[in-house]
Order: sequence, then C-alpha cells, then structure tokens
Amino acid sequence: MPGEFNAITDVPGVLVGHHQRLGRGWATGATAVLVPGQAVGAVDQRGGAPGTRETDLLAPENLVQRVDAICLSGGSAYGLAAADGVVRWLGERQRGFPVGTRPFEVVPIVPAAVVFDLPRGEWGNRPDATFGYAACEAATAGPVAQGTVGAGTGAQVGSLKGGIGTASERVGEFTVGVLAVVNAAGEAVRAGTGEPLAADHGRPGEFGVTRWPRRAVDLGGGDRKDLNTTIGVVATDAELSKAEARRLAVAAQDGLARAVRPAHTMYDGDTVFALATGARPLTEQPGRLGGEHEARRAAALDGLCSAAARVFTRAMVHGVLAATSAAGLRAYRDLWPEAFDD
Repeated sequence: MPGEFNAITDVPGVLVGHHQRLGRGWATGATAVLVPGQAVGAVDQRGGAPGTRETDLLAPENLVQRVDAICLSGGSAYGLAAADGVVRWLGERQRGFPVGTRPFEVVPIVPAAVVFDLPRGEWGNRPDATFGYAACEAATAGPVAQGTVGAGTGAQVGSLKGGIGTASERVGEFTVGVLAVVNAAGEAVRAGTGEPLAADHGRPGEFGVTRWPRRAVDLGGGDRKDLNTTIGVVATDAELSKAEARRLAVAAQDGLARAVRPAHTMYDGDTVFALATGARPLTEQPGRLGGEHEARRAAALDGLCSAAARVFTRAMVHGVLAATSAAGLRAYRDLWPEAFDD
C-alpha cells in the first residue's frame, strides 16, 4: 500500500521543496530533495543526452558514501547552477562531508540533474543558484506539490505538458518513495483513447480519475522538441550499500520505460538518483558474510527493486495528470476533462 502521503516524503527523513517562475517569459524551476541525516547515494543514467553534476562520486568504488541533497532543475546545462544554491544553503548550516576539524569545514554533497525546457520561456530565463536556495528554504516533509511546479514547471512529455509526480509504497517494514520530473521524448498517453500507458499501475482510486476516457484526440506533434530527459529520485529507509542503492536506481528506470514510449532515446538523458537513509537494516545481521545471509539480503533487495519500478511508474502518471497547461503546452486534463468529472 502507499504511505500516508503517497509521496517520497513518506520515507522518514526525506524533505522536498520547489521553486519556480511561470509567466512573463518564464517557465522553469528547481526542486531540492534534502536528507538532513544524509543518505547513501547512487545513480543510474540512460539515454544519449544527460545533463548532470557530481555523479562520478556516486560510483561504489569512490570515497564519498553519503549525500546531503539531490537537486533537480530545468534550464538544461545552464540549470546545473541551481545546485550551487543548494550547496550554499547546506554549507550555511554546516552540513556536508567534513574536510577539516572545525564544524563549518564541510563540503556539501549535492548531485544534480537537469531537464531541457529552454523553449518554454524567453532565452536567458533559466534557474540559477537563487532557485536552488529557495527550493531548500521551501523543503518540508508531508504532502508534495505535483504538476507544473519546481523542476517540472516547463516540462513536456511527448505532445503534452509534463510535470512533477510522486508516489510511495510500503514493502513490509520498509518504504520506497519516488519523485519524478516527467519530461520525456516519448508519449505517455494513447492518443486514440486518452488512457495513460501505465494507467493499470495505479491503486484503486489513486489517480483521482472517475473513468478513463475512450476518446481520440489529435496530439499533433509539431511542438515536440528534440531534447528532453526524465529525471528523478527513488528513496528508501532501508540500509543499503552504494552498489545496492544503484540497483534500486536501475530498477526505477524500468518503471520509467513502462510509462513512456519510446524511453531512453538518444534525445533523453534519463537520470535516476537513489537515496538510502539506512534507518532500517535490510536484514537482521547487516554486513555479515555467508551464503545464507547473502541470499536473504539479495531477496530483500529484490523486493525493494520491484517496488521501485512500480512506484516510479505511478509517479510518472501522477506527473502527467497533475500538470496544467503552460507556455503553449496543452495538459492532459484540458484535452480529456471527462476523466476528472464527478
């Protein structure tokens, strides 16, 4: 079952904040996913056009094990500057990787990824460090705003307005949560019926839809762009190594591929980060070697990975359904309003 908020913030210790500008030549934003207690971090990147920062340090063989935040932003490569604001915000609070003896001698660890939304606003209007800082200031636990907010403000999925979506699932004593910025080259909806490709992944009543439409709409295609990218974060409260966390990110990418077609194209830079807060041991004796224990650990991890794929798929459907028309892009709810009629 989903957690209390059906959001990534159902994972204890995970906070989310958005900041965006929309209108008067603007249609972009940034989103910060904060883990005040830090979390083991990992990443899986697919597609041919990634825009990322600090992803090499997430490789299992490298020094840093834990991260302080993830920054997701619009603005293509320009938008990576939003992560500077997240770093500054964390540094002011003395949170980061210690590199000296005094409390303020830290380097905040903030991997980041961006989506391509430059055509949505006037050239030059893209996120900078102030966006990342403001997103941190807005970060809270509890319900997470979805749709045309944060890094999803200028998002596009196929021929429709994209946006931010979130979802969660309880897996035994663990929780898996996802935040996805839906900005894919592929389509997320069957134009001949109006039904999302992944509509069958929702829990009963989850998507707030009275009935799925059965009406064709000409989605055109003239507004489709050649550069895209879906990015996101999958989080869990399980204790995982960096290598195990990466398996979680790999599985989440499978969920992405269920929600849009095609996925992981040369024009997408699909990037999924994984966060493991370590609040709950994956098995009763973490770190112990031996065939029987390793088999139990692998089985437990596999359960989390299966959930990560399901939850990422549901989060992407939420992102499409919650989006509102902006910057000349039509939203799902405008084309098929009958889906939301009481």
